[in-house]
Order: sequence, then C-alpha cells, then structure tokens
Amino acid sequence: RDRSVSRGLGDVYKRQAVEFRLRKTGKIVKYEEVVRYIEDIPKFTKKHTLLHTREFMRRLGNPCQGRKVLHVAGTNGKGSVCAYMQAILLFEGKRVGFFTSPHLVKLNERIRINGKDIDDDTFCRIFAKVRQVAEELEKEGLEHPSYFEFLYGMGMLAFEENDAEYIVLETGLGGKLDATNSFEHPFLSVITSIGLDHTEILGDTIEKIAGEKAGIIKKGVPVFFDGSDERSSRVIEETAENVEAPWYKMEKDALKIQEITDKHIAFSILDEYDNNTVWQVASTGIYQVMNAALAIRAMRYTFGDKAEICKWQKVVASVKWQGRMEEVLPGVIFDGAHNLAAIREFTKSIRLQREAEGEIHPLIILFSAVADKDYSHMIELLCKESKADAYVIAKVDNKRGAQADTLAALFRKYTDRPVYREDTLADAFTRALNEKGSEGKLYCLGSLYLVGELKELIGGEDA
Repeated sequence: RDRSVSRGLGDVYKRQAVEFRLRKTGKIVKYEEVVRYIEDIPKFTKKHTLLHTREFMRRLGNPCQGRKVLHVAGTNGKGSVCAYMQAILLFEGKRVGFFTSPHLVKLNERIRINGKDIDDDTFCRIFAKVRQVAEELEKEGLEHPSYFEFLYGMGMLAFEENDAEYIVLETGLGGKLDATNSFEHPFLSVITSIGLDHTEILGDTIEKIAGEKAGIIKKGVPVFFDGSDERSSRVIEETAENVEAPWYKMEKDALKIQEITDKHIAFSILDEYDNNTVWQVASTGIYQVMNAALAIRAMRYTFGDKAEICKWQKVVASVKWQGRMEEVLPGVIFDGAHNLAAIREFTKSIRLQREAEGEIHPLIILFSAVADKDYSHMIELLCKESKADAYVIAKVDNKRGAQADTLAALFRKYTDRPVYREDTLADAFTRALNEKGSEGKLYCLGSLYLVGELKELIGGEDA
C-alpha cells in the first residue's frame, strides 16, 4: 500500500512513506527510495558545525575510533592520492575503507570496502541505521545531518562493520570545517595541490584556501603535502609547526620524468629513500606524477623499514582513477578538470605528450561547466594552450550547469577554430566522435557532472 501511495504523491510524501517503513519495520523496500531520500536531504537541512557532526557520530557509536585514518585534503588530486594509497594498502594485505566524493554515476561509489563499491543491500541496511539516529536527533530538536554528514556517517559505520584496519578519508569541499575533520586522531594527513576553487566559501587567495585545507592538520600527526606552490607551502608549514606536527614536503624538483607515452608516464623520485626506482602511472595526466609520489611517500611512512618499495611498482602502475585522464574508448579521454588550476595541468599534459609523441590530429575537445566556476578564464586558457582542431559544447543536465550558448560564445571569443553548440549531451558526444574520426583524440572535460553523465551515456561507472 505504501508503494502505491508514494508513486502518486510528491517528494515530501515519498520521504514520509520511506520514514514510515523505517519506523515500522526497520527495512528498506527499494534502493531507489533510499537514494531519493539522500538526494532530498539538501532540501530540508544545511551544513553544520563540527560539534554537530561529532554528536551525530557519537550517537552512531563513534565508528572507527582507534583505526588508522589517512586524512586527505586539497583542491585537486585528492581522489587520486587516495586511490594510490588504497591500492598499496590492499597489496600489503590490509582491510581498507575508502570514503570519497563526489560520485560520478552511483552514490555507492563514495563508500568503498577493500577496493569495491558498497553493494546495494549493504547500502540500504547501513542507511536504515543512520536514518534512525537522524530521527533521534530531530526528535530532540537538533538538525538532521547534512547530505555529506549523512554519507560520512554511513561510510564510517560500514567500515567499522567490516573491521577495516585503515580508513582512507577524503575531505569534501574544504578541510577545517569539513565533516570528516570531526575525526580527531588520524594516523597521518595528506594535502594535495592548492588552487583557486570555491573561492566564495574558502577564500579568494591561495593562502586563504591553503589555511582552510591545512585545518586538517592535528597535533603531533605527520602531514605530507604538495610543495609545488610556495604560497600554500608556507601556510601548511606554519600550521604544522604551530601544532608540533612533523611535515614532509614533496617538491616538484624531486620528481624526474623518464618517459611520456599516450598510455603512461614513467618517473623517479629523487630523495633519500630511493633514486633508482622507476615508477609508472597509467595516465597521460602530468599531475598524476605528484599525486602518486605523495601517496608513495605517505605509504613509506606507514610501513617504515618493512616496506618493500620495489614490489609497489606494479601496484602503482595498475591504478586507474575514474574521470582523471581516463581513456574510456579508443582515443576518447574523460578528465574531471573543473577549475583553472586543473585546466592548466590538463593543457600542460597535452603539450608534454605532443613533445614526446608528436602532434595529434584531429584533437577535439568536448566541454561543459557549472555556472559557479570561473569558466571564462578556463575557456581562455583552454583555447590558447590546447590548440584543439574543434570544440563541442553542451549543457550538463544539472541545475548548476552553465548555459551552452554562453559557453560557446566564450569559445568563439578566444578561438578561430570551429565551435559546435549542441542541444543535448548525446548530440554533443556524437558530434565530437564524428569530428575525432578514427585517428584523432577526443578529450571531454570541464565538470565532473559532465564525466558522470557521459559515463551513464556510454554504459555506467565501469565504462
């Protein structure tokens, strides 16, 4: 009866129908209803303080206390660093939980246990437990957990139930005020590259944003960070020293590129540990070299003298992270670059690949962006540096998506190459594939929403 009623009612009544089943039976009838409930959370609550998150986690039983948490913040590269660390931990025989965001196709992607997305049945069962605690908070006059808090609670509860030894914990938007920062005693911290993104929330300078990201640094807990930018490095070093946290800076001069092909980049790390090991990343994105090096350095600390570094080479070389210079079809690459710093790294990668492998023709770019990004400067840089043969533009199917006409007009301002504006993403992808032909390359970038929608279009998260 509840199912038939919920189909004919609006979202509010659907939520009440789900709550009714939870209260009466403690069971979830449909995975889709759980997803609908979670996606509806931003409509009735807001971001909260860390005190609220800690109270929420306390009522969940403070899951994962005493486990080794590897806490990762930064503007770009967080997910990739986490993926490399997860791979090494699994190779070493550890039980690993990995909490990440955003998801590209399915919510389950955010909660991974031993390298696999949480299955639907477990997702629904964990949801029921977390929803019960959320109801208790509301009954006592406290706010319902936010969207990110709720999923974070689900993740930590799932990791506890699966007896994870290590938790790889990726922050969401910031650091200092991020829900994941409610965990007070991590094993180590990692801070990836810092760039200008979410400036309306985190600040309008590199130093301010670095200060927010450095908020994850805890007293006495070692922090490993990307030292490529002197401005962010100063902030991170000062923050670490103020709380007596040992810090380890990975400088770009310590990374030597050995080879670049259209499938991988080989590099070595010039430090006191090993100058001779040649590493590979299965990506043409130059930024993955620093990300892999940070993860390797953090793992060296984790395993100490017991680490057999040479055995990690194949592990690192096998890691593929969705939507980061990911070749999903022959000559079709999805990249999640969605801010100016990431676009700069993308164009650098293209330039280095051209220098190593020769010119690529035709080179096509499919682009979309969300309205709250600095897409004007992103497009200007893309046109000047990528030198693509054609650009294809569409709007992502999201309320935040920038209008295709607006994006196309900017491309026409900065390039004399053909610019095609399409009504739907499916039409844009078809056009881009036709322009690419059998010999060219197609890069799709500008938004993770774009990557997610394209993955759905061609067959899901494993495409």
